[in-house]
Amino acid sequence: MELLEAKNQIISFLSLVLYSSSSSSSSSTTPVYTTEQDTQKKVYFFHRQELKATSLRSKLVQQNRLTTHRDLFLILYGLNAHFMGGVEDDEPPSKRVKTSFREPKDLSNGLFLKESASCSLMARPLASQGGDEVIGSRRIKKVEFVRVIADALYSLGYSKTGAYLEEESGITLHSPTVSTFIQQILDGNWDGSLDSLHKIGIADESIIKSASFIILQQKFFELLDHEKLMEALKTLRTEISPLSVHANRVRELSFFILCSKSRITDGSSGQQMAKPKARSELLEELQKMFPPTVIIPDGRLLQLVEQALDLQRVDCLFHNSDDGETSLFIDHHCGRDQIPSQTVQILHEHRDEVWYLQFSHNGKYLASSSSDGSAIIWKVNLDGKVSFKRRLVGHHKPISNISWSPDDRQILTCGVEEVVRRWDVSSGECLHVYEKALLGLISCSWSPDGKCVFSGVTDKSIIIWDLDGKEIECLKGQKTIKISDLQITSDGKSIITISKETTILLIDRESKTERRIEEEQMIVSFTLSRDNKYLLVSLMNEELHLWSIEGRIEIVAKFKGHKRSRFIVRACFGGLEQAFIASGSEDSQVYIWHRGSRELIETLRGHSGAVNCVSWNPVNPHMLASASDDRSIRIWGLKQLNPKQKGKEKQASSNGVHYSNGATI
Repeated sequence: MELLEAKNQIISFLSLVLYSSSSSSSSSTTPVYTTEQDTQKKVYFFHRQELKATSLRSKLVQQNRLTTHRDLFLILYGLNAHFMGGVEDDEPPSKRVKTSFREPKDLSNGLFLKESASCSLMARPLASQGGDEVIGSRRIKKVEFVRVIADALYSLGYSKTGAYLEEESGITLHSPTVSTFIQQILDGNWDGSLDSLHKIGIADESIIKSASFIILQQKFFELLDHEKLMEALKTLRTEISPLSVHANRVRELSFFILCSKSRITDGSSGQQMAKPKARSELLEELQKMFPPTVIIPDGRLLQLVEQALDLQRVDCLFHNSDDGETSLFIDHHCGRDQIPSQTVQILHEHRDEVWYLQFSHNGKYLASSSSDGSAIIWKVNLDGKVSFKRRLVGHHKPISNISWSPDDRQILTCGVEEVVRRWDVSSGECLHVYEKALLGLISCSWSPDGKCVFSGVTDKSIIIWDLDGKEIECLKGQKTIKISDLQITSDGKSIITISKETTILLIDRESKTERRIEEEQMIVSFTLSRDNKYLLVSLMNEELHLWSIEGRIEIVAKFKGHKRSRFIVRACFGGLEQAFIASGSEDSQVYIWHRGSRELIETLRGHSGAVNCVSWNPVNPHMLASASDDRSIRIWGLKQLNPKQKGKEKQASSNGVHYSNGATI
């Protein structure tokens, strides 16, 4: 039934678009109704046709016969009978041959079945071809709008309906020259296709040459396939070589002449090639080269619809799940219940203030550290509950920083101006202690390959160690300050650190060049986005600044609302596709903003002390953790389950978490 529902949605959507488009058409063949009585007849006719189509569709659904595109076409034809202007005419107009190189595509896991679209009606071209007429508030060119719809109909296999649309509108999908070119390619009329190529309106000579090369290469391979070696050689010498393009490929083609047929290989893949490329594939390759005004990109309407849906999701303040159904009939909307805003668990194992916490990359563990000098590893269970796994003891000072290894099997902890310890997560064993004589370490991070450890030092340098503690490199100068964050981009090419109170330094490890983010206020902390494109900076003046660091460094957003006056308060990216910003606050609350709109959407209450750090589960957008001076960690989840999942998950997850530790329950 889901398959039938999806079919019906798309059919109804296209029908609505066709009606809307045809209603303003100056070239419509629908009879003109002038009197009130005639108008009533028209309304009655369309109402009756819709009832007939609805009845037929219901009947087919009940009989489970709505399976092929012919069945779907009957319904669509009933809804669009007015295209031909005959109120009672059940016969289609006289047929003429129309050729389309597009084969119906299987969409959405085989939603539409492939059928031949080679025979349908020839559109009746009009001299105007839509002219400069525009529709809609965005002044969309009508000719483009109709061509995109026609392309979608042919792609879905509704070739007759596509031809009807072309005929009634007088707007053809392709110009006569392009149609001729398409047919010539399918027929293997290479000389004719080259001649048409120069007439289809492509101004860029380089595109003409490249397209000619692809066509002649196909001709060359087909000749070889038929063992016409001398003709293939002539094509190579007199047609391909004079184009003076793709010299390396020309040499490869020459090599094919010298080889036996069984050893002919495709130079791009190195795989044995028994036959030339299918001509329909050749057309698809050529289409990608041509301007869209010549041949519409394949699936353009579907692409536009998907882009519109994506934009709606981006603009949705609470979009935080991919589980919701997508409908073309209504605008996308998510409720506030998609944001983790309810305390579902409180963890009390720490004996003093909790300063830092971070989920593992796979979302299966949570690590936290405290001013009591210990760190704790927590396990995120399949039911979404968080349980105590292991306490890490060994530091003599409060632990200010934690960093997970890329494979989540090890973890680094850094004591305040003390040492960095490397731990095995499974056993809790301390594998190594990194220290610098007479100096203290203040931050820690991993290289992306997990083979090196980075640490900031109290002498304002950065040391790079191997896993055994051998010092590989030391970046001297003012590279860091006493209270500093330190992160490495996922490609390992850049080190990011706070070098002065108001400056963040981005160091290129290969070129040793430096870029800077200059703030006017003192920097408290920062965090790097998962895609390495953005840096979220927390400032002394109770603002969060979002900086773009890809290419040109520039500030792109500011977030306000949280409180900070004395302590280090950390923020994080989170949610689906990191669409949200969360931050701790000294007023005992957690603040959540929508990243795109910068709007404050949630304030989470529950802690009784300053919230020092927050972390969003990277694989579960419905799980957020916060660490506080009240010695507790709060796990935040959804207030209620999605209605469709409620019965299924009620017993498995009492905290309302749709996702678990990296898997969906």
